[in-house]
Amino acid sequence: MRTWKWMVTAFLLITLSAMAQQTTDQSSSANAAASQPATTPAPTAQPAASQPTNPAAGQSAAAPAAPMAPPTTMDQVVDRTIVREHALMDMLKTRTPLVETYLQNLKPDQKLGAVPSEDHYFLGRLDLGESIDRRDYLSKDESFEKNLLGGVTKMFKFEYKPMGFSWMIFADREDFDRNHYGFKYVRREFLGDVRCLVFDVTPKKDAGKGRFLGRIWVEDQDYNIVRLNGTYAPRPRNAFYFHMDSWRLNLIPGYWVPAYIYSEEGDFSYGAKDRMAFKAQSRIWGYDLKKGAKEDELTQLRVDSVKDDTPSTTDASPLEAQRQWQQQAEDNVVERLQESGLVAPEGEVDKVLQTVVNNLIVTNNIDLPRPVRTRIMITSPLETFSVGNTIVVSRGLIDVLPDEASLAMVLSHELAHIVLGHNLGSKFAFNDRMLFSDESTYNNFGFRHNPDEETAADTKAMELLKNSPYAQKLDVPSLFLKELSERAPQLSALLTAHLGNSFTTDKGQLTRLSALAAMGPALDPAKLDQIAALPMGGRVKLNAWTDRVELAKSAPVAITSARDKMPFEVTPFYPRLSRLTGDATPGNSTSAANTTPSN
Repeated sequence: MRTWKWMVTAFLLITLSAMAQQTTDQSSSANAAASQPATTPAPTAQPAASQPTNPAAGQSAAAPAAPMAPPTTMDQVVDRTIVREHALMDMLKTRTPLVETYLQNLKPDQKLGAVPSEDHYFLGRLDLGESIDRRDYLSKDESFEKNLLGGVTKMFKFEYKPMGFSWMIFADREDFDRNHYGFKYVRREFLGDVRCLVFDVTPKKDAGKGRFLGRIWVEDQDYNIVRLNGTYAPRPRNAFYFHMDSWRLNLIPGYWVPAYIYSEEGDFSYGAKDRMAFKAQSRIWGYDLKKGAKEDELTQLRVDSVKDDTPSTTDASPLEAQRQWQQQAEDNVVERLQESGLVAPEGEVDKVLQTVVNNLIVTNNIDLPRPVRTRIMITSPLETFSVGNTIVVSRGLIDVLPDEASLAMVLSHELAHIVLGHNLGSKFAFNDRMLFSDESTYNNFGFRHNPDEETAADTKAMELLKNSPYAQKLDVPSLFLKELSERAPQLSALLTAHLGNSFTTDKGQLTRLSALAAMGPALDPAKLDQIAALPMGGRVKLNAWTDRVELAKSAPVAITSARDKMPFEVTPFYPRLSRLTGDATPGNSTSAANTTPSN
């Protein structure tokens, strides 16, 4: 599979992001902090819980506890694991992370295997307090607590419930203990750099419905669960409990926090009678979004005498004042999007995008009064938009782009809007327009251009590309647009832009850079060297605690059949696990040796 040439250089430059500095908790003994069991088949509907305030910067996630003696038997390992699981739930009960689920229903294809037939997208905020509640960004519903672990059959049609995927972050919200579960040691196994003890977990007789049934991986240092794989059983007659593979990352000292969930159902083998078939990815982030932490900045305030030594102290001209006003609106929007957890903090991936933008600007002799900036939107739907002179590109779009020229194609369209002066107004310079809940962000922001501006931007973008270093490399971007158009009818959720303009119409017709799509070679899935688009999740890694993004470091894998391409398709998660080191940077060194109990 082709990789971006610029990624090779970027990898050498990228340094791992600094993690949140938290007080170390060495295997603390904590009580389970939950009054609503996650395994209840049909929870009673509750009003949406108010959003708790997260600890300020530098405040520890949990009080430290005295170290416990290493376990010497597997029974002691299980006891320690139960303690640590309840400690995790207790630590997270004040957190309100974002959770995103992208799901593709599947149908069989003779040449390509299981391919998407339609898709669904959910984005919401989880309240991990005494009962798990969810407030959705894309729905008018205020609470999803009444939804089950999956969906219900109504009028012979299967309905997906986003809350079901959110509950999969824990094996059992309240009753994860020996009274309800049996634990059987299986083996030792490495997951990335982390050595784990593997246990099969089964609910005991009369433990109740909706209990976890599957396997857990427990890291052998503090005995935290780092992976859960299985389902919930027994299922009620009117509901389904989906299978899930849930991964956690060591992003703060002492804890492994839920970050990824993969779910899959369906079997296309001969004679199978599954009623449904789908694949779904869920991502969780925004654990440490700080509300009001800026108040602490005043504690270090010192006022000094300042003298203005600038050559000129004249007032701003009307044109300069207008530009400053537009800059204020731009800054307000970007800052508010980051506060809501939709835009990642500035980082190394932004610099990679900025390099491509600069290539377009320099080779086209573009002179702008204000610099062009780039930022990453964390969500999966494929969209771009510009706010003033800031170009925003979604993580999902970066994931599926096959090469640097395709990235240049995407950025050229938004740069064209900036060059042509298609400013979307400066109403957001008024700060009262920023005073809304995070969940209503999509109702308060919108950066769509009218059809005439979109057409003009396409024409200008083609001009920018033809005068750029990518002029002789446009075959792959053309194939990308062809593949996008080919798959569009089945991927309406992935191609629905929530803040900017979409790539296609509601019927799947391409609306952006159609002239480029008409160029280049014909799309041929049978050609193994023709990679038009990548699967979801192949480019960008997300830190669930800090929201920072970085480029994934994966080795190229040989394509042996057309089924290996999987353009725009959901694939399983398999992160390389590593422990947080003393400098709060994961993966820089292996953990110290420790005693592991024998069988």
